[in-house]
Amino acid sequence: MPSFDIVSKTDLAEVDNALANMVREMGQRYDFKGSQAKIERKESEITINADDDLKLKQMHELLQGHLARRKIDAGVIDYKTPEKAAGQAVRQKAIIRQGIDKELAKRVVKEIKDGKFKVQVSIQGDELRVTGKKRDDLQAVIEHTKGLSIEQPLQFVNFRD
Repeated sequence: MPSFDIVSKTDLAEVDNALANMVREMGQRYDFKGSQAKIERKESEITINADDDLKLKQMHELLQGHLARRKIDAGVIDYKTPEKAAGQAVRQKAIIRQGIDKELAKRVVKEIKDGKFKVQVSIQGDELRVTGKKRDDLQAVIEHTKGLSIEQPLQFVNFRD
């Protein structure tokens, strides 16, 4: 039976490359000279330290630009609320989303079922498996899912006939 998986994975090596390029650019920019701004990644958590809110916004734009250059959707990053550090300094955590959480999985399954496609969708951990009798049905589901307004990027893998 034809099937495919809907997943949400991010290549952390590409994220590291984007962060390295961002740090290099921050070192060369005039507005970052002498500032204590830095960014680092541990596991799937990015910590952004900036001198003030303006620098934090500039770092967000830089990060999104460098991720886009590395073909990573900016929607993979979930920014937490900024917290105050010493003086004017600001610290913010950002989580790199990996996998599809339960609520998003339920929403995608509901959207596919509401589309009246002749397929079965099952949640398998942090991914979805879609099976159907016809390959055309599966391709229609992929197009329908791409059209949904989901901020987290989804990939369609393991397409089997």
